[in-house]
Amino acid sequence: MTVALDLASAEAVTDVPGLLATSYRRLTSLCEVLSVHVTDGGRPGPLRPCLVEGQEGAEAFVDAKAARIRERYGHTAPRHVAASRALHDYAWSVGLLMGGVWYLERRVPRIAPEDVRIDLASGAFDITPGARLVCLPDDPAVALSGALPVAQEDALRGELRQVIAAHTGPVLDAIGPYTRRGSRALWGMVADDLVSGIWYLGRVLGEEATAVRAATEVLPSALAPFPGGAGFRPLRTADGHEHPTRTRTSCCLYYTIRPDEACSTCPRTCDAERLRRLGG
Repeated sequence: MTVALDLASAEAVTDVPGLLATSYRRLTSLCEVLSVHVTDGGRPGPLRPCLVEGQEGAEAFVDAKAARIRERYGHTAPRHVAASRALHDYAWSVGLLMGGVWYLERRVPRIAPEDVRIDLASGAFDITPGARLVCLPDDPAVALSGALPVAQEDALRGELRQVIAAHTGPVLDAIGPYTRRGSRALWGMVADDLVSGIWYLGRVLGEEATAVRAATEVLPSALAPFPGGAGFRPLRTADGHEHPTRTRTSCCLYYTIRPDEACSTCPRTCDAERLRRLGG
């Protein structure tokens, strides 16, 4: 797994926001589907901190997702489906920003909801790097103001869970009522998207097995407020190869838009179908 960047080799990185900006840009360069722009907060455009603007902002967020679903799929999604899909997009993107930095560099950035802005037309995100992160005591970043060391890897994983929960709690309060889903389902989606983001990054890097172990260490089981663990299990294809899979704790409702294309980790997708998609 990639170790933390050496500050001495990172020119012009003299503070935590600069370090995190480098980390986020690294993630976006690796992950083509991560639609995030790193900004200093002054970028103009149709960007809104929708999820901290109260009911009006939340409704605009859901309406915009419904419009994008119509444009992309020619499908009119019920409002609760649009809300669930919007929440899934958000939780996956923000979860990958935090979980990805942890996976690559053993650092946990603290992202506030106010640090994230959304282009309602495209669904793209802007992230303004914050001034705080958590790291291990031997990380060169510990010399920077705003860096908080914790003693060991397990404590760092606990910090990752804590910052994800702290960020997402207000988001669930804002969007949850539109999804018509209970607390367990909402927190299950957050857990699923944290795990799947780390898993995805590992596949991108050609180290899937390492990422599966890492995601399992982050969520080995249900740990409040997350109702379930990573829950990976192997599937063996006809050629004898084993492939990791898992079943989401909370469905993202994509199947309601494309019934024949349910996600490979959807509770509705049986193992026989998963094996078929794997070519076995």
